[in-house]
Amino acid sequence: MKPRNLAILLTTGLALTATACGGDSKSSDAGGDVSITVACQPAKTAPKTRKAWDDDVAAFEKAHPGVKVKSTDQQPCFDPKTFAAKLAGGQMETVFMVPVTNYADVIAKRQAKDITGQTGLVKNFGDIKQDVRDMVTKDGKVYGVPNVSYSVGLVYNRALFTKAGLDPDAPPKTWDEVRAAAKKIAGLGAGYVGYGEYGGGNVGGWHFAQSVFSRGGEMVVDGKAAFNSPEGKAVLQNLHDMRWEDKSTGSKVLIGWETLMQQMAAGKTGMMLGAPDVVTDVVQKFQGKAADYGITGIPDGKASLTGGEAYMINPKASAAQTKAAMQWIDFEFNTPGKGRFDFARGKANGEAVGVPNNDYMGDSATGKTLAEDRKKNAALPVENYEPYVESATGVALKLEPEKAQELYAVLDVAMSAVLTRENADIDKLLSDAESKANSILAKS
Repeated sequence: MKPRNLAILLTTGLALTATACGGDSKSSDAGGDVSITVACQPAKTAPKTRKAWDDDVAAFEKAHPGVKVKSTDQQPCFDPKTFAAKLAGGQMETVFMVPVTNYADVIAKRQAKDITGQTGLVKNFGDIKQDVRDMVTKDGKVYGVPNVSYSVGLVYNRALFTKAGLDPDAPPKTWDEVRAAAKKIAGLGAGYVGYGEYGGGNVGGWHFAQSVFSRGGEMVVDGKAAFNSPEGKAVLQNLHDMRWEDKSTGSKVLIGWETLMQQMAAGKTGMMLGAPDVVTDVVQKFQGKAADYGITGIPDGKASLTGGEAYMINPKASAAQTKAAMQWIDFEFNTPGKGRFDFARGKANGEAVGVPNNDYMGDSATGKTLAEDRKKNAALPVENYEPYVESATGVALKLEPEKAQELYAVLDVAMSAVLTRENADIDKLLSDAESKANSILAKS
């Protein structure tokens, strides 16, 4: 569900009008210039990253004469409030990013192009882990190129741990330990938050799912909601108690995905759930101090939510546009030493190179090369992430549930309630959420 910077695209006049929705271009099929669009150009607030992107676009166009690209400037890249409407209205770019949460829905509605015959244009496609490729495959047909694969852990502020008398090299392993540590951090004084959590924007429900999985619970079983369970109750009860008994979560209900990362970067929040790229964003986008942040395994460690992102192509794209789009995906997102994998350039630009991403390439030849290059050019203290690396291999992985975004929106209500009402009825909140979730799932 998380946003990611990516993008391609178009140029001028009528060509822009013809392709803004990924539509066919007569000139492209006739051998003339072809124009494509891709979302998620880096923000103007990150000028070096944006320039690197623009440089890549220029290099790509030079290597592919006749292809014109224009990046659409949209941040955050994925907005669950507008994504479905944009797709349904035919307004999606030629190449667009889709979180794993939405793979099945986009494919089922035929809103992504079948690219089975073009996967060879992404030279390292075969090095992508099979289980990751399976997520964008249906009935033997491929509908996307995976770009990210991750599992969730616990991101924490090592400096605050030290200040609160906690050992930053021995982060919490259980939810009980998280609660105890959060209470100590909040005890540092006004404005300190021990553990940050969301109450809306679908990210509240998303974190609910992560917490349920970590305790050994489930979200959906045999097409029915399964979170009204001891594990689900434990999630809400623990959060309620941290908010009202320990006063360690802060009093502000956070909504958007980036709000908690901004709070972490400000240096007064001790812990949050997140994948390794949270560290990247906290340091790179929100100017947190690199040495302050570490990541460890998910508390309790029964299981961790796994997720990711893929690039899909608008079904209206012409054959020439599809070819150009696949070549761009290969160039910018799948080649060691180039595009987003130009770690040397990233380090020189002040990017937060070095987080231990659970790479979608796994231990393939490409995956090993990427891991070596990342470590060689690390700008971050890689030792701070060893607890995560050590624990990740022993944690079972769970995919996001079907109709995930809709279920997350339902569970936002329960998460918000325990953060805003001391007398919140947890059993009723779960029962109401279960009923609404089953209505949603029944329509699948």
